[in-house]
Amino acid sequence: MFKTIKNALKTPDVRKRILYTLLLIVIFRLGCYITVPGVNSIVLNEAMGTNNGVAGLIDMISGGAFSRFSVFAMSISPYITASIVIQLLAMIIPSLEKLTKEGGEEGRKKINRYTKILTLVLALVEAIGVFVSYKNSGIFINTQSSTAALVVISLVAGTSILMWLGDEITNKGIGNGISMIIFIGIISGLPSFITTLWNLMITSAGFSTTGLLMAIGIIIGAVILIAGVVFIQQAERRVPVQYSKKVVGRKMVGAQSTHIPLKLAMAGVMPIIFASSFLTFPAMIIQIFVSDIATKTGFIAGLYKFSIATSSSSVGIGYTIANALIYLILIMAFTFFYTYATFNPAEVSNNIKKNGGFIPGIRAGKPTTDYLSSIISKITWFGGFFLAVIAILPMLLRFTGLNIAFGGTSILIVVGVALETVQQLESQLVMRHYKGFLE
Repeated sequence: MFKTIKNALKTPDVRKRILYTLLLIVIFRLGCYITVPGVNSIVLNEAMGTNNGVAGLIDMISGGAFSRFSVFAMSISPYITASIVIQLLAMIIPSLEKLTKEGGEEGRKKINRYTKILTLVLALVEAIGVFVSYKNSGIFINTQSSTAALVVISLVAGTSILMWLGDEITNKGIGNGISMIIFIGIISGLPSFITTLWNLMITSAGFSTTGLLMAIGIIIGAVILIAGVVFIQQAERRVPVQYSKKVVGRKMVGAQSTHIPLKLAMAGVMPIIFASSFLTFPAMIIQIFVSDIATKTGFIAGLYKFSIATSSSSVGIGYTIANALIYLILIMAFTFFYTYATFNPAEVSNNIKKNGGFIPGIRAGKPTTDYLSSIISKITWFGGFFLAVIAILPMLLRFTGLNIAFGGTSILIVVGVALETVQQLESQLVMRHYKGFLE
């Protein structure tokens, strides 16, 4: 990894992309400290001091922007939700499905445009919900319609700017723009995590041996999680493919042996992000229409507690277990959805057949498609289940007194995005190398 970064910095074009990405990251972090107009800064610290549930999850993704009530307070979560909705609609609306599969570059642009429009709609709804949820907390100078409009417009504009930053990082930076913004938001909390570990060891009464052992246990657990995620993200099943001799022009091209690399986690970290957003979405909607929902009882209050159990330790173990099971199912479902969206066994089989290739021991055509589908199904079950277990394990460990919430979904996202970014740099380096060679 370090060698890749070193080589990237030596390549002028890639170095410009890296520097441009860093500039956009600085803009993102500066925006996290620009408070929305109309907010009473004196009351803000007291009202936002203990974020939990949905607010805690958004605050983690936004890099603390929500607790500061900055223009980036809603982070990129409306875009993530919009992406989920568009992808699900593409499965049931034929025109959207055609754009996704056969539209090519123009189709992707239209899908991206629809996603952005829906993002603005969801951002508007969520911004109104945020204002309604906190209008009685005293953090606003007043609750007049002019102040409400100013707050809502500022929050929607912040989300729009983050969408633009994500597109710029994807197109002109090192890639993975939206994931990179989430990545930066999460790792910005690393200093506070280190401070928490330090406070475990050094208390007001002095050095604590118990705190030291807990800190070491958390660090070891985090290292094991990181190693497990790296293993799953990098592991692959190599399917051998043999190509027979064929005539190309006036030349006879000899037989070749190659392989198809099938990764255990083709979908990357997006199923984790989508599952988290999907689970917490009901709580966001409930907060808009029901004030002080945390103190109420009944079905709606139960649904709210179930929805926030992913990121909250204040709900009961029953809600947490139920949430963990649904969380696992959603991660598995999104993993399969993304895997089959990016890898079509029938299409790969046809390409192999057209080029005169075959998998040793497997007949060309439908048997090859069935064989690839079988492999994809097995490795996706294993990879998706492994990632889901890592994601929900910290939720269950809360009730043992050991809180390692930073080591669950956060580590999955951070490690996954880091690996994808390094792969992006490697592919850009290879592309520049061949471009220079051909010139």
